[in-house]
Amino acid sequence: MDDKTQHSTIRIGTRRSPLAMVQAEMVQAALFAAHPQINFEIVPMISQADWKPAEGEKPLSENLGGKGQFASEIEDAIVTGRVDCGVHSLKDMSSFLPETLEINHYLPRADARDVLISVKHNTIKDLSAGCVVGTCSLRRSSLLLSHNPDIKIVPFRGNVQTRLDKLYEGQVDATLLAKAGLDRLGIHIDHARVIEPEDMLPACGQGIVCIETRKGDVRVQGIMAAINCEKTAYCAVAEREILKILDGSCHTPIGAYAIMDGGMLYLRALVASQDGQIIFRQEHRGAVHSSEEARAIGQIVGQRLKQDVPQDMLE
Repeated sequence: MDDKTQHSTIRIGTRRSPLAMVQAEMVQAALFAAHPQINFEIVPMISQADWKPAEGEKPLSENLGGKGQFASEIEDAIVTGRVDCGVHSLKDMSSFLPETLEINHYLPRADARDVLISVKHNTIKDLSAGCVVGTCSLRRSSLLLSHNPDIKIVPFRGNVQTRLDKLYEGQVDATLLAKAGLDRLGIHIDHARVIEPEDMLPACGQGIVCIETRKGDVRVQGIMAAINCEKTAYCAVAEREILKILDGSCHTPIGAYAIMDGGMLYLRALVASQDGQIIFRQEHRGAVHSSEEARAIGQIVGQRLKQDVPQDMLE
């Protein structure tokens, strides 16, 4: 490592939400442990996609830019050099990144499962007819409706604590959150029920914190390489390849979840109708020792789904 790197400051861009700040601090701590001679500075930014009460409960899918809005300000800052990298929840990232940016580094994946939170119901299969469930995730709402088409889904935005507050105020009977987010925030809820992937396949990249950098930035990428989790990287590459092939948007319920067991990668994926009454599933497993091999498994599953799923379900 050259003298410039040893005495430099690396600026880490992140959103200002409590969860985003915790995740940026996780990256900062890991980087400092690996490179104690470098200063790592967190640069919080306001995201225009963050929910504001004045907006009402409009689904994110109705906003221009979809889920990629959460990253846009940070990506602009990376491109212009105001920060050296950005920390994101991988599930919030668009299928296709800006041309000059890339994601090659990941923290170890946390629990990827979803959690049902309700004071009235213990499992998603217990949700009664007319039960009001708050979520802005089309994947979650579709898979909930596949178990019980008689529940009512309503848009439900805000950060983790905001959504919990609205639940306990009685605005809805139940909501769903990512277990990884609750765990990282240190929030324990006695009546929270973890949903197994067999009942609700996680979103692509759920539970993964990723680091976005400029293409060709050898210095910064070399620094990030010290904290990269290879096993998580393989899962992320396989899952995101499915989104790229399907060109999935916020308007399409898509789930994708890969796990590594030894040198084998097992990938499951689905595409569902918004009412949950039609679900296409595919899976594949194979030996993986490189990102290219992980990408190939994602391509197999993605191409199978693309052949199965009517084009109008992907638009």
